[in-house]
Amino acid sequence: MSGLITPMALRVAVTLGLPDRLRDNPATAHELAPELDLDPLALDLLLAHLTTLGVVERTASGYRTTYFGALLCVNVGNGLNNLLHHDSAAGRADLAFVDLIHSVRTGGPAYPVRYGQDFWTDLAEHRHLRDAFDRQMTDRMRNWVPQVVRNYDWSRFGTLVDVGGGHGSLLAAILTANPAMRGHLVELGETAAGARAVLGLYGLADRTEVTGSSFFDPLPAGADAYLLFDILHDWDDERAHRILARCAEAAGERGRILVVESLGESTEFDLVMLVHFGGRDRGLHDFERLASAHGLRLESVTQVTDGRSLLEFTR
Repeated sequence: MSGLITPMALRVAVTLGLPDRLRDNPATAHELAPELDLDPLALDLLLAHLTTLGVVERTASGYRTTYFGALLCVNVGNGLNNLLHHDSAAGRADLAFVDLIHSVRTGGPAYPVRYGQDFWTDLAEHRHLRDAFDRQMTDRMRNWVPQVVRNYDWSRFGTLVDVGGGHGSLLAAILTANPAMRGHLVELGETAAGARAVLGLYGLADRTEVTGSSFFDPLPAGADAYLLFDILHDWDDERAHRILARCAEAAGERGRILVVESLGESTEFDLVMLVHFGGRDRGLHDFERLASAHGLRLESVTQVTDGRSLLEFTR
């Protein structure tokens, strides 16, 4: 429970590209070191521990990635490489856990302590971090999307605004399953451009709009429902109120606000939200309290995935 060695060894291996490099071409530490500009003795120590973990194995030709270790390669479809790489959005953010004590003392994120600015500013300034974050969100949604579409009656709504909807995989699936619906996705500029491409690939260009904007700005008004999927847990109460205020403003008297979140079921994920963003998962009563400040009341709760519930709010 106290060891940092193995988690960091795995992250360093991924960051150096060792699982991919050694997958089909075994090599010794002395062969690899000049190629990757590393110290040969230190690399050999790392590879020895990765051997203990079963990530690589020793062969007559040098170290080779095992079947297990190949799960850490770039293009295997599980998203692990993107989560662990030091220069991806998630991998970089997790390194801020060394300053967890700052978050516990202040209630604020540790990310700015390590990097000098908050997570979202980093994403805005570094395209590769934004791209990595978008891939991470797409990977997370892959298994959830069919459940969310199946476990809630989306056909009740003629128009749906997906607020902070990423590349649009969820909105595309909802509209595909409900041909009478129209959708509108709101996202920041570069991600919004990616969403237009995704929705076009689904043949939904004529039933969708995409707006490149922040959810802190005014939202498209007059839709039947406004969806916030895993949005509010990224923010403290002050900014969660600002997001809900924009949704309530746009929804008017008849629109619904649909909040999909985990209801505080993972203590580990709570700390991730705190350290990365200064946010947290909230319980049902927390959401009711937030919503009531904007004239909204909770009408129903529907479990849409194993770990996510949809909270429907109305005036």
